[in-house]
Amino acid sequence: MARDPYFDILFEPVKIGPVTTKNRFYQVPHCSGMGYRMPNTLAAMRGMKAEGGWGVVNTEYCSIHPTSDDMPYPHASIWDDADIAANALMVEKVHEYGALAGIQLWHGGDKVANLYSREAPVGAQSRPAMYNDPVQSRVLGKSDIKEIRRWFVAAARRAKTAGFDIIYVYATHTYLVSSFLSSSMNFRTDEYGGSVENRVRLLRELIEEVKNAVGDTCAVVVRFCADDGSDADGLVRVEEQKEMLGILAELPDLWDLTVRDYSFEMGTSRFVKEGALENYVSYVKTITSKPVVCVGRFTSPNTMVAQVKNGIVDLIGAARPSIADPFLPDKINEGRQDEIRECIGCNLCYANDNRGAPIRCSQNPTVGEEWRRGWHPEKIAPKKSDDDILIVGAGPAGMEAAVSLGKRGYHVTLAEATRDLGGRVSRESRLPTLSEWNRIYEYRLIQLQKLNNVDVFRESNMTADNILETEIAHVVFATGSFWRKDGFGLWNSHPIDPEISKEKVFTPDDIMNDHYPAGRVMVFDDDHYYMGSVIAEKLVEKGCQVDLVTTFSKVSAWTQHTVEQFRIQARMIDLGVNIISSRNLTAFDGNRVMLECVYTGREEEFQVDGLVLITARAPNDGLYHELASKADALSGAGIKSLVRIGDCLAPGAILNAVYSGHKFAREFDEPDPGDVPFKREINILGL
Repeated sequence: MARDPYFDILFEPVKIGPVTTKNRFYQVPHCSGMGYRMPNTLAAMRGMKAEGGWGVVNTEYCSIHPTSDDMPYPHASIWDDADIAANALMVEKVHEYGALAGIQLWHGGDKVANLYSREAPVGAQSRPAMYNDPVQSRVLGKSDIKEIRRWFVAAARRAKTAGFDIIYVYATHTYLVSSFLSSSMNFRTDEYGGSVENRVRLLRELIEEVKNAVGDTCAVVVRFCADDGSDADGLVRVEEQKEMLGILAELPDLWDLTVRDYSFEMGTSRFVKEGALENYVSYVKTITSKPVVCVGRFTSPNTMVAQVKNGIVDLIGAARPSIADPFLPDKINEGRQDEIRECIGCNLCYANDNRGAPIRCSQNPTVGEEWRRGWHPEKIAPKKSDDDILIVGAGPAGMEAAVSLGKRGYHVTLAEATRDLGGRVSRESRLPTLSEWNRIYEYRLIQLQKLNNVDVFRESNMTADNILETEIAHVVFATGSFWRKDGFGLWNSHPIDPEISKEKVFTPDDIMNDHYPAGRVMVFDDDHYYMGSVIAEKLVEKGCQVDLVTTFSKVSAWTQHTVEQFRIQARMIDLGVNIISSRNLTAFDGNRVMLECVYTGREEEFQVDGLVLITARAPNDGLYHELASKADALSGAGIKSLVRIGDCLAPGAILNAVYSGHKFAREFDEPDPGDVPFKREINILGL
């Protein structure tokens, strides 16, 4: 299909100093969880985006010196010439498809503890390290500042040697350079502190010196915060940022804009919608003639066009959308917008990096697997046999397996017990704030409708006899899981009480099936992800008085990794939910709940009208086990294999279910990959 002319503007070249990008699709610097430890994995992941049509592909934050060490997070590094080869590997992959390669030069300042290098952190002031490490930074003197500038220039020259086209001076997110800019972090009394002109001095010097060193062939870009927080009335402050931009306006070749509140810039779809940064950055193009890029979790081509036509940005910045679909630009270019894997804004990509692990994606199960498993998001090996496959259950795992097997050319029968496909995705996306998660289902439904070799049967509640009667060679169980109703979970390793499963006890399954308690309801959350808060919000909508109990010290504690815990807890408070933290549920008799302090063991009693348990889930694998016990019947029906995938195998996040379905489809009929089914990046001693 041809590109819709309406989107032509997105494919116009843009001049960025001495280089020109082929289109307006700009993958901004984003973390990978791979960094210096996994250069091949990283290069393949970035290269896939270039193959998919992104005009610019940047690194993550790239440390310029051992005093900027963010262990355990595996950042990129360009400390000395030994780092050039690993960075050049990424450049080569990006250049292969005609994209520009960018590197984000970074110094963490007093935000890092330097656990690997053991160098003292440095900063504009002496302050505690930002990650609660019991260490403080040392104050940078004037000679130290000269060294910082020298390190940036040396790193820029190495970046040029590695082949990068774009070189960043990173000046936001509370790292070193931004701490000099900030009136709330910089209290110096020399020429680098006090007035705006003084506080901006270091950034100006860095831009000028890096441009002098590499600006003849490399574009020099500044990542900059467009606001300075909010005042007491909630109005966004931009006065100082405007003054800084006025001083620096024409110095860099491009401005990459962010906002001060990272939980807003990186906000989940529960709280922040597409293009939400527009009101914060729209003034910048009135100050500078240089091109501007900004993120906004852009997934809609129409929104992208509007951003450019309305003069907000010159380039469409993306991190998460480029992870969810590396081929987003090509799909727009080829008139295949309906095939875009739209980011659902769950932030599980960031959650992995936030724990020092390679990024993963709920929509794109191939991310991070490009090198180590050879997976391509748009290509899959053809079938190896003419065997048919029956998939029982059309949730995220079942749908993904059906789509991927169908694309391989297998004949697939997908049987779903209910009228609606999507399983837990369809059900959970009807809960408050989770509507965009239904993109998992919508994308796969569109793909299924294009596959003539996949037959979908709704309202087909398969039994063991039904399956045997089909005589289909391979049966895949994607029947999901259900929430336990006995209190067993993370904190309670045994069911709480044999009498707990009374009519006044509910689970998320009950709520999603429109079976609600009334009156005063206690939600016991021993899951600590999103479910406790969305169930509490749903009950408030239904008029319940809600107590939210958690065994941790804060609500939805795990969501600190998805950068939304603070917003979730604030929302609960605003909704009038009574939060009871650090308490475990020990008993319930139908009216009285007994809670125990997890620290002291002291007990408290509460009167409630209903109890919702959000603890552990159990695989819905009864049908699998029933059939697995019928060896003779299976043989007689010509059934060669029974396999469980997704939550039926091991309950997890939606991300895990999609990956499980995709992995099965990739490996079906393929040779046994062995005990270690992927390549590893192993450092060989002596090399």
